[in-house]
Amino acid sequence: MTDASIIRRSLSSRWFSTLSTVLTVAVAVALMLVLLSMRDAGRRSLERGSGNMHLLVSADSSPLTSVLNAVFYARSPARAMPVTRAEALADNPLVQWALPVQQGDNYKGFPTLAVSPEFFRLFQPVPGEPWGIVGGSFPSLQADPSADDPDAHHFEVMLGAEAARGTGLGIGDRLVITHGTAGEAGHVHDDHPFTVVGILAPTQTAHDRAVFISLTATWIVHAADFRAAAGEKESPTAANLRASEKLITGIYVRARGRPSAAGAGEGGDAPASLPQLFAELRRDPTLTVASPSQQIGTLFRIVGNIDRLFVGVAAVVLVSSAVTIMLVMHAAMELRRRQIAILRVLGASKGRVFSLAMTEAAVLGLAGAMLGVALAVIGARITAEAVRSRVGLVIEPNIEPVWTLALLAGAVALACLAGLIPAWRAYRTDVLGSLRPLA
Repeated sequence: MTDASIIRRSLSSRWFSTLSTVLTVAVAVALMLVLLSMRDAGRRSLERGSGNMHLLVSADSSPLTSVLNAVFYARSPARAMPVTRAEALADNPLVQWALPVQQGDNYKGFPTLAVSPEFFRLFQPVPGEPWGIVGGSFPSLQADPSADDPDAHHFEVMLGAEAARGTGLGIGDRLVITHGTAGEAGHVHDDHPFTVVGILAPTQTAHDRAVFISLTATWIVHAADFRAAAGEKESPTAANLRASEKLITGIYVRARGRPSAAGAGEGGDAPASLPQLFAELRRDPTLTVASPSQQIGTLFRIVGNIDRLFVGVAAVVLVSSAVTIMLVMHAAMELRRRQIAILRVLGASKGRVFSLAMTEAAVLGLAGAMLGVALAVIGARITAEAVRSRVGLVIEPNIEPVWTLALLAGAVALACLAGLIPAWRAYRTDVLGSLRPLA
């Protein structure tokens, strides 16, 4: 009888404890892999979403809040500001472009982002990668004076890839937006329908969930509500909008100039003029100025301790699985003392008995680790989908081969360490005492 057949029969003879032990190791390995993969994938996704802007200007309460709201659609910004802020900023010699945006509505839970015509030409959600289209075309930029409704071109919609998939809308479909964010019982703007004219290619950022509309359209929609509430008869149009009705919630800003040496060395493109522009804007107490990259770093520093805690918990679970292996094998060796004694009588050396026990422990660890990797692949996908649907953050988790190999080796090493005591007891089995008749 070979060593492999001996180990196989030993494990199959107590199949319940074997499966339980393997599952315990698998859960620990899967938990560790999912935590590690989601942590890095989440950071990559957050870093991609801010795109090629350098600064975000808003009236939000804090820089971190403004980034979470304006870039990752956490919730609608609570404060607005006039569009003249963006116009004045665009004239600043230190600014390459300043793109006004407005939030505050949704369609079936997908947030709307009202943008200017230049948005899709200048802003890139992933630096160096312009927007792509999988269907339709970008909204028209010029009005048709001969049309029955010269403002109709303002009510054209571009859908992010996830928004198109989640709503099931296609080119030519019509929709009406709802005031407020997902989950709020907001007013439905059913008197101003929009038409889908294009569907954007996936960017793997939070912008994939956005429903892009024009600033003029959202101003008209909300001005109609304000005027109706005030009892005014005049319907708003692009031509008669008042300055007080042209509000925005944020400005995407890119500084002018060549990339600085420090920025290039770090893989960024921050120009040398950026610190001067940042300091200049911060002198206005009514504005909140945020550097998205810095705020993302701040966010990860805040959650870093919690992240390490979760990884620590996973490590404790992995160690506890090793303890389980030790207890299971210890109990098995007690029950198999007579079998071990017979092996010794048949010529098996103490070293062979010891190696059989150690190999059995290693098999348990390896089987559990391999099952854990399979569970991690499934679990990471489920977790990413849950984050996408609940938070709106598009994450592509990758199970790194380095982590996988490290955890496979770690699980086997822990299993072998746990098998030392049972193997030592098998090594020191009293042959004569174990072969003595039981009664």
